[in-house]
Amino acid sequence: MKFNSVCMIGLGYIGLPTATVLASHGVSVIGVDVNPFAVDTINAGNIHIVEPDLDKLVKSVVEAGRLRATLKPEAADAFMIAVPTPFKGDHEPDLTYVEAATRSIAPVLKKGDLVILESTSPVGTTELMAGWLAQERPDLSFPPQAGEDADINLAYCPERVLPGKILHELVENDRVVGGLTPKCAARAAELYKTFVKGQCIITNARTAEMCKLTENSFRDVNIAFANELSLICDEQGINVWELIRLANHHPRVNILQPGPGVGGHCIAVDPWFIVHSNPKTARLIRTAREVNDHKPHAVIDKVKAAASRFDKPVIACLGLAFKADIDDLRESPSLEIVEQLKTMRLGTLYVAEPHIHELPASLAGEGVVFAEAEEAVAKADIVLLLVNHQLFNGISIGALAGKAVIDTRGLWDKN
Repeated sequence: MKFNSVCMIGLGYIGLPTATVLASHGVSVIGVDVNPFAVDTINAGNIHIVEPDLDKLVKSVVEAGRLRATLKPEAADAFMIAVPTPFKGDHEPDLTYVEAATRSIAPVLKKGDLVILESTSPVGTTELMAGWLAQERPDLSFPPQAGEDADINLAYCPERVLPGKILHELVENDRVVGGLTPKCAARAAELYKTFVKGQCIITNARTAEMCKLTENSFRDVNIAFANELSLICDEQGINVWELIRLANHHPRVNILQPGPGVGGHCIAVDPWFIVHSNPKTARLIRTAREVNDHKPHAVIDKVKAAASRFDKPVIACLGLAFKADIDDLRESPSLEIVEQLKTMRLGTLYVAEPHIHELPASLAGEGVVFAEAEEAVAKADIVLLLVNHQLFNGISIGALAGKAVIDTRGLWDKN
C-alpha cells in the first residue's frame, strides 16, 4: 500500500526534519504541534529550531503545498509520533506526552492505518500505545488482540541522528524498525523506504525499543570512563587530554573526550529507562549515569576554588548548549553549571552562547550578562569553557593571559 499522506505528531528537533524530508519525497504531510508559535512559523515557511539547511527545505515544501502545520491531528494513511519522553521524580520515565499524542490521533484513525512511535521510550511503550488506542476506539482491532489481522498496524522506529547533521543522517543512516507483528514492521519499513537510503532492519517492537536505549547507554558508559579519568587526572596532576591522546595510540583503544557532563534529550535520559525497568541488574549503566551526573559538581568546585582568589570576580561562561554548534539546551550540563553559579553568587557572570538569541529564564536577573565571547573573555577574571563551539576557536591564548582558565573541553589544555 502506498502512503500518500502522513500525520506527524510533534514538530521539534526530530519531528519537523522528518516531516520535511517526507514532504520533499512527494508525501503530503500534516504536522501537528501543541505550540501555536511553531505551527504559525512553519506555515509561514520558516523554522523555530536551529538545524543547518532545514530552513530552505521547509520553505520549499510549504510553498509546494506538501507540508502544512496544525494544532490537531487529521486523517492520514500513517501517523508518526515524535514527542518528548523526559523522566520525573526518581528518574521515572514520563510517558505523558506519548499517551496524549496517542489518544489525540484516535478519533481520526481508520481501518488500514499505520501508527509509528519514534520517541525514545522504555521497553513495552508501543504495546501501551495499542492499549490506549483500544480504549479510545473499541470499534477497531489492534495487534495485541488481533495479531496480523488487526485493523491498525503499530511499530516502533527510533531516530538515530546527530544534531547539526539531521537532514543527512535521516536519509543515510540505517533504521531499526520494530513491529508489534511482522506485518506491522514490514509496513513501517515500507514507509521509511520512501526516503531512507540506509537499511531498514526489521525486528520486533520490544527489541527496537531496547536497541535505542542500548545505543545511548553504550555511549554514556564510555563518556563516563573519560569523565572519571579527568577527575583522577586532576587529583594526580596529569593533563587528561595528553593522557588520552597517548593511550589512543594503542591499536585497540579509543577513549572518548571528557567534558562538563552529559546532556541532550537522549544520552542523559535514556539509560535511566533501563535502570528503572531493571534496578537490580543495570549496575554498570546506573554507575555511569551517576559519574556523568556528578561531573558538573566537580566543575563547580573548580570555579569556587578559582573564585576564592578574587574579590567579586567576573566569570566568563562560554557555552550553554549540550554540545558544540547547536542551540539545544535540553539536559545541558553547561546550563546546569551556570544556573548553579548564579545561585551561588560567586561573582558577575558574563554568559556567551552564540546559538541563542536570549538567555533562558533561569538565568535572567541581576548578576548575569548575556555577551559576545570576546567581551566576556576580555572582562573576565575567570574563563570557564563549557562548550567547544567553533566560534570559540578564535579566542587566542594571549587573550587568556593573567586569567584563571577552566577548560572542560580541552580546547586550550590540549595545547
